[in-house]
Amino acid sequence: MNAPYLRVLAALAGLLACAIGVWKLEAERAGLTIAPLAVGTTPATIYRKANAPPAPAVVIAHGFAGSRQFMEAYSLALAQAGYVAVAFDFEGHGRNATPMRGDVAHVNGTTQYLMRETGRVIDAALGLPEVDGRVALLGHSMASDIIVRQAIADHRVAATVAISMFSEAVTKTEPRNLLIVSGGFETFLRENALKNVRLVDPAAKEDETVGDAATGTRRRAAVAPGVEHVSVLYSQTAIRDARDWLDTVFGRASMGDVRTTGGWIVLLLAGVVLLAWPLANLLPRGAAPPPAIPLRAFLVAVLAPAVLTPILLSFVNTRFLPVLVADYLAAHLLVYGALSLAILRWSGVRIGRVAWLAALALAAYGILVFGGALDRYVASFMPIPARLPIIAAIALGAVAYMLADSVALEGGRARIWRPLLARGAFLASLGAAVALDFKRLFFLLIIIPVIIAFFGVFGLMGGWVGRRTLSPAATGLALGLILAWSLGVTFPMFVAN
Repeated sequence: MNAPYLRVLAALAGLLACAIGVWKLEAERAGLTIAPLAVGTTPATIYRKANAPPAPAVVIAHGFAGSRQFMEAYSLALAQAGYVAVAFDFEGHGRNATPMRGDVAHVNGTTQYLMRETGRVIDAALGLPEVDGRVALLGHSMASDIIVRQAIADHRVAATVAISMFSEAVTKTEPRNLLIVSGGFETFLRENALKNVRLVDPAAKEDETVGDAATGTRRRAAVAPGVEHVSVLYSQTAIRDARDWLDTVFGRASMGDVRTTGGWIVLLLAGVVLLAWPLANLLPRGAAPPPAIPLRAFLVAVLAPAVLTPILLSFVNTRFLPVLVADYLAAHLLVYGALSLAILRWSGVRIGRVAWLAALALAAYGILVFGGALDRYVASFMPIPARLPIIAAIALGAVAYMLADSVALEGGRARIWRPLLARGAFLASLGAAVALDFKRLFFLLIIIPVIIAFFGVFGLMGGWVGRRTLSPAATGLALGLILAWSLGVTFPMFVAN
């Protein structure tokens, strides 16, 4: 079968995947009332069954660099079960314009601010006419410690569901009715969960309930098989465990199986990516391919910046953005890209012409189409005004880096081992930077999966555009803008005080 027919089939398959994905994801919202709720400056969303009698509230909190959308699988499932789910964006996250504050490394710092914010959301949830006066907390990763501490401090909280939990605040009796859910691949967190359950019963095993609901010491370390730190948020087992735990605590009986959205999200995003291939072939074809990069020039342009960038920046104060560690990452991208471009130019390689239509089309498709699907169903991707200057500042470094990357890879024409080496060297240089300043740059490790996903998804789409237009500059410019946008909306806004 020739290429034109394959592209038609790809377009039809992509459209079908998108249509089915959207249909199924929207069906999960059927019968629910989903409404915004402002708790002071904290943006929140209420999920509840339409015309349902008053029910307990479940306040849902996301992890580091997350948002309300990131927890929506739990919000939707609990609302369908009859609970009133109230999800919110922590300070500095998602669409919350108030930056995180305090010392992130100490319990008496940022943790206290986030606990107070959680307390305000609890107050607002209990004040809703749809809520029957009872409340539980559910949180993931960073939020697991916040909700554990808040539940201990606020005895209105009848139950706590801590997902991917690590907290040093758990005692033999507090918080009340604690369910700890870990992904099957989260070995360390599973051990920590079991240790906390064994405070109640030293002989406790995973997936075994111990303690007494009447005294509030009921506790369980549940395992969601086959998932890790992110996919646990879409695990049917994990969501069912959370629902059943709350049902027992509140004396309710939710009917029906739990449905989850993870598979339909993957189908939708895969459809968007697949559509990019036939769409790329609608762009004007490039006249002449860029010259192949000699192996030696490629290796020096990729490996030298990986070694030099973390060393050079270890002597520079990179605190210039009101975003946690994104200022360092912007500087790292800029220095890395500038060094790589300089080496390529010294080797006789030029950036070449810019296919501006292709650059604009790729950037718009990545930000508005793929990003729009992310914002609706996965995580906050559309920025509030306070994030626009941050995106612009990061773009200086991101465009420089992606230009160098695209030129070195000949706009997507390089053999597979070259992209793997180039991107692997960049990630290794970030790892080296963390090793040189672990205390400050630790959070870079958490954002690395976002960068890997960017390379995998947008790198693929950029490769199709690059092979069509033969303009590495267009591909690099567009991918740089998408990368800056992705990082600018992901990193928490932060001010030290």
